[in-house]
Amino acid sequence: MTKLVLALDQGTTSSRSVLFGHDGVAVAIAQQEFPQILPTPGHVEHNCEDIWNSQLATARQVIQDVGVQPEDIAAIGITNQRETTVLWDGATGEPVGNAIVWQSRISTSICEAVQNAGKLDVIREKTGLLLDAYFSASKIKYLLDQDPDLRRRAEDGEILFGTVDSFLIWRLTGGKHHVTDYSNASRTLLFNIHSLEWDDELLEIFDVPRSMLPAVVESSHLIGTTDPELFGAEIPISGIAGDQQAATFGQACFDPGDVKNTYGTGSFILMNTGESPVKSENQLLTTIGWGINGKITYCLEGSVFISGAVVQWLRDGLQLIEDSSEIEALAGQVEDSGGVEIVPAFVGLGAPHWDPAARGTIVGITRGTTAAHFARAALDCMALQTMDVVRAMSADAATPIGVLKVDGGASVNDSLMQFQADMLDVTVKRPVVAETTALGAAYLAGLAVGFWNDLQDVRANWALQKEFQGSMDSEQRESRYRRWQRAVHRSLEWDD
Repeated sequence: MTKLVLALDQGTTSSRSVLFGHDGVAVAIAQQEFPQILPTPGHVEHNCEDIWNSQLATARQVIQDVGVQPEDIAAIGITNQRETTVLWDGATGEPVGNAIVWQSRISTSICEAVQNAGKLDVIREKTGLLLDAYFSASKIKYLLDQDPDLRRRAEDGEILFGTVDSFLIWRLTGGKHHVTDYSNASRTLLFNIHSLEWDDELLEIFDVPRSMLPAVVESSHLIGTTDPELFGAEIPISGIAGDQQAATFGQACFDPGDVKNTYGTGSFILMNTGESPVKSENQLLTTIGWGINGKITYCLEGSVFISGAVVQWLRDGLQLIEDSSEIEALAGQVEDSGGVEIVPAFVGLGAPHWDPAARGTIVGITRGTTAAHFARAALDCMALQTMDVVRAMSADAATPIGVLKVDGGASVNDSLMQFQADMLDVTVKRPVVAETTALGAAYLAGLAVGFWNDLQDVRANWALQKEFQGSMDSEQRESRYRRWQRAVHRSLEWDD
């Protein structure tokens, strides 16, 4: 049988596994949701065993569904929810507690203390990031500060830290490899994106022992093989990238100026800036996209914390719909949101506001407001938050953005994509293969083992499914955007 590449796509609300052929088309997909643990407002955790068990189960399922043998799989690529922090025992592989999820604000006070100590500039210069509880460093410190014995064990080299990719690779290889890649390392606030190494000054600022940290490797790199007991034989693991960088790679954004947006739990807009980092003057992040063939590709990124998750909230919190797929039909019952704006600052606001004290706000409700207006406003806020970021990104790059490649669950919604094109006045392009995050991980893994020859081989697989042209009158666009900005202003600095 023609060989395939297996992508493990470990996300915030579910784990997915996808088998891809050489044409970049998925031949099998399996997905499992797992519980979100919400101990206190603004704090989010995951059970690490839920992550592992769901990921392993979906991997085994797609292999069984297609009827392939492990020998038919050329490589495994891993992509993951970023910044989420896992600590585990280096001897047993057992997690020391729940993972702290990227959305969690539990370590905000630690960031405030670091800011008060005057460390903002050095952190920004070395990492390209803003000081925020979003990233891993303050989460590690929070966990170690809760338990003096845990900190002692970490300092003695007994406790390991990893983002989810590291934890999965540790488990997949039977504890033989403790690694991460450049893209995930660049999201920790501990990694110097210029020298490409863990930084002693940053480690001191956050009081994190160096012995906890994984080795950092290229995103396309033969790391090792799976424990044969997991799948019946060893399979090479040769690709790693954080989910948003993987999606950028899967969208073939290989040239400086290429931009994509993934509409997932959050929305993440990335622009390829080439082999040199671009410092943002507009509250965006400078991050590593990927490392391949001895070269680093940098990106500008705008992170929107809550995007598709607002639809889950309408489903689970307000129970306006029974299934997320119903949102488009419900929103389609009205022409617009009827003046309603939903600002989904459930865990604060990310780029370009970076306000951890912001909270969710709904404004513009009248006696005539219906569930359909709420649904329309929920979809609109995904596009409007993207607009906030794209305008900042255009200013940083000093060039207008003419094309936006899109992917993620909500990108299948035609009315949302048209509204996005209208508000940005750009061409929105949706590819045939929507599984771009998993596809990017597969490409990185396949390139390392020769399954694909080079970037041109990968680029040739990208195919357009549908495009949307902006057609809204400029005066109408600006009026709509001003209303959104007024709503955002009312959500800021709410939680004191």
